[in-house]
Amino acid sequence: MKSFSSSSFAGQHSDAMALAHAAVQRNPQALFTDFQWFLYKGQDTVFFTAFSTQSYDRDRLGNMVAEMIALAPQLTHGFVGAEPGQPFPKHLLDAITSVEIVDEFDGYPDKWLSKSSDIFEREDLPLFRVMAAVRRDGPDAQGRAAVLQVRSSHALLEGSDSALLTRSAAAGHGVQSDKSNKLPFGERMKSALRGGLTAFIYLVLANILAPREQPWGFRTLAIERHRLRLLANKLGVRQRSLMFALVTHALNGEGAEKHMSKKVIGAAYTMLDTKRNNTDDDFFRVRALEAKFQVMDDFVEYVRAVDNTVAGIEQKDITSFQVVINAMFKAMRTLNRVIPALPNKRFWRFNGGMHIVLTLVPPHRTYGPMTHGMVEPLYCGAWHTEVNICTFCPGREYVTLNFSMEQRHIAHVDKILGLLDEVERRDVGPHVMAPSVERLR
Repeated sequence: MKSFSSSSFAGQHSDAMALAHAAVQRNPQALFTDFQWFLYKGQDTVFFTAFSTQSYDRDRLGNMVAEMIALAPQLTHGFVGAEPGQPFPKHLLDAITSVEIVDEFDGYPDKWLSKSSDIFEREDLPLFRVMAAVRRDGPDAQGRAAVLQVRSSHALLEGSDSALLTRSAAAGHGVQSDKSNKLPFGERMKSALRGGLTAFIYLVLANILAPREQPWGFRTLAIERHRLRLLANKLGVRQRSLMFALVTHALNGEGAEKHMSKKVIGAAYTMLDTKRNNTDDDFFRVRALEAKFQVMDDFVEYVRAVDNTVAGIEQKDITSFQVVINAMFKAMRTLNRVIPALPNKRFWRFNGGMHIVLTLVPPHRTYGPMTHGMVEPLYCGAWHTEVNICTFCPGREYVTLNFSMEQRHIAHVDKILGLLDEVERRDVGPHVMAPSVERLR
């Protein structure tokens, strides 16, 4: 996992902010990049949740929101009446915060997880919510007095923001693309054409092949990091390859019955890359990669094949897939200006045959006033329309697996721990570790 920060490249962000007030009066999403616009239109959402040794009331929650928007001013963008970069008045704080009293924490945080569609119900409210459940009789046997959750439009926050806020660090974005690092003109033109063609093909195929809306489910797991570290070393693979393999192998199933694919699992996974270029999005730091994992019944063979696949992808140019995707976002936004009815609902339900998205967010380690009293495990995940997602969130002691998936896959999540137990007991042969094996910092 490469390092990450809240730094941005020199650009015209300050000038844009000077014009922000007038722009958002005409269009609340005027400051959104094409990538942000796409996630906003799709009503994609993200969440962060954790237990705390401290109790909360509405005033304390309001103070927490004030700290959040000071560190991440993009949270003040995107809604009718927004004043970018300015503190929220009390009526807005009251509208986006809530506190409930509970007897026990049984079922949390899973019982809280949802598509968070309520975020988009009112156009005059900020695109995030902060909620707390407080134990009626004070801390439980584990010292937990409350559980907190932040839910947001994905247009405003990504995994690196969550990690930075967890450390009470600034998560403002500025201009993330490096205008001085220009891709060749021919490559940019080719990517733009591919992006436009991809948008057209997706629109056509979506209206023909989009599935019906499926029953959806949410689930979390917490695994001790030392278990994953020891097993990855034993197998001679990257830790992220091990996590990708555990999830996809367990959810796909063994033997003749396969729940995702009998031959190849199509996956997208995300990572941070500090080598930016002028075609990168000006807001998001994340970069998407495309992978295909050949299905194998033997897990040891499978995880090593996954590791080889990951190594092969990352030794090549990892910018090309994201460049095309960014070009597609731009094409869709341009089309929407001409035909506001597009993209339609069928478009959002079409995932192009991708079986799963695997997102490894930067390490979340609590530090400072923002997360004082919060305890591991820390949970961080996302929901995208009709996209099966597993978000891996590493902390100091635990890695949490956060699932947003078709209900039929959620039923198999418990098999992951069983598979982990089984492989730990196996006597596996020696294997030469792939070069540049990362550790989760």
